[in-house]
Amino acid sequence: MCDTFVALPSVTSGNTILAKNSDREPNEAQAIVRFKASEHSEKTLKTTYIEIPQAKRTFEVILSKPFWMWGAEMGVNEKGVAIGNEAVFTRVPFAKKNNGLLGMDLLRIALERADTAAAAAKCITDHLEAYGQDALSGYYDKNFYYHNTFLIADPKIAIVLETVERHWALKRVTDYRSISNGLTLETDFDDSSKGLREFAEKAGRLTRGGELSFREAFSDRFFTYMGMCTVRRKVTEGGVERSSKLGAKGAMQILRSHGAHDGPKFSPTKSSMGSVCLHAKGPVTPSQTTGSMVAELRSDGKHTVWLTGSAAPCLSLFKPVYFGGENLDSLAGNPAASPDGSLWWRHELLHRRALRDYPRIHKMIREEYDRLEAEFLRKDSAGSATKDRDDLTKSAFHEGDQALGRLLKLNAKEPSVLDWIYNFQWSAWNRKCGLAL
Repeated sequence: MCDTFVALPSVTSGNTILAKNSDREPNEAQAIVRFKASEHSEKTLKTTYIEIPQAKRTFEVILSKPFWMWGAEMGVNEKGVAIGNEAVFTRVPFAKKNNGLLGMDLLRIALERADTAAAAAKCITDHLEAYGQDALSGYYDKNFYYHNTFLIADPKIAIVLETVERHWALKRVTDYRSISNGLTLETDFDDSSKGLREFAEKAGRLTRGGELSFREAFSDRFFTYMGMCTVRRKVTEGGVERSSKLGAKGAMQILRSHGAHDGPKFSPTKSSMGSVCLHAKGPVTPSQTTGSMVAELRSDGKHTVWLTGSAAPCLSLFKPVYFGGENLDSLAGNPAASPDGSLWWRHELLHRRALRDYPRIHKMIREEYDRLEAEFLRKDSAGSATKDRDDLTKSAFHEGDQALGRLLKLNAKEPSVLDWIYNFQWSAWNRKCGLAL
């Protein structure tokens, strides 16, 4: 499960803000990467499962992506286009032949090739219609197939794009919008795929001649309800509504929300699918937030991409990344399937210790990280030349690494025997990836 929200300049401090929490399986490490703008001589491109024609030129992109796939959960390109995608559950079944594109593949393709939000939406729909999205999205879960919804933004506009099989509908955003794991477009979408009405009628989802609501026609009500997407959308949109001219700091706070469970006594053992900052617990809550992003899209082209590169934003540090800088591998490492020297896995040791003693360790982590974030935000807002901005990125990762080293020296108490189901599940996840606490 995931959450993405966008706020346009009419309700922010002046920049378009797109923010996302990416929720994946607990051991599914997420890399933060930069791919430079490139000219391509090769004719084809290998995505996660299939080959498609390669573009002659691709833009520089900054991405947060599960380590094992070609595509990305969220990202921004040098032109100031930002995209986040969500799994949505529909009544339309999959053939499960893995002969299509992941929603994450569609996202990266659009960021590499589109210079505006409108062009990105067109890029996604063109590739969706050509190749479909019959592609396995799960890491351990080999039955996890889903359709996708996208929130696409640039410094001027934002678009919500919802899909089912090779069909789609989209709508321009006014002021702000949030998407989660459920279809939301009713009858008032601005554009749609050709043959959408006929597809709905053939599938038995629409009475001939009736008014077409995208959500009513295609949404799987059971899985959509169980995912509590409506609850999370209220939290993220409510956070924007309550903010006076939302900025990056406010967006980070929204991503750290545990919804109705927030408070000084919050424990991940009590969390639910209604939490924006999601903590895995077991079969009913099998995923967790494995990476987070806040993108500030500026009309002058000096965009800032704030990334955690680690799980659980409530326990993580957002660091600024800019275009034209160094390869992020040297700063964050490139995580693999099991614990290594990457930022994601090093932080995961702190994260999983904190789960055992959350209120106390969370307080200490936030004391360290809030101080650093405040300094990063101050320096970013001051503005600077490209070289200075790249130096700020390197300094932020270095200071974050030093803070992580200090925090890893904290001792967590032994988990409560009363939470034995929760403890058993986390012990199983730890054994599966080889992480020793």
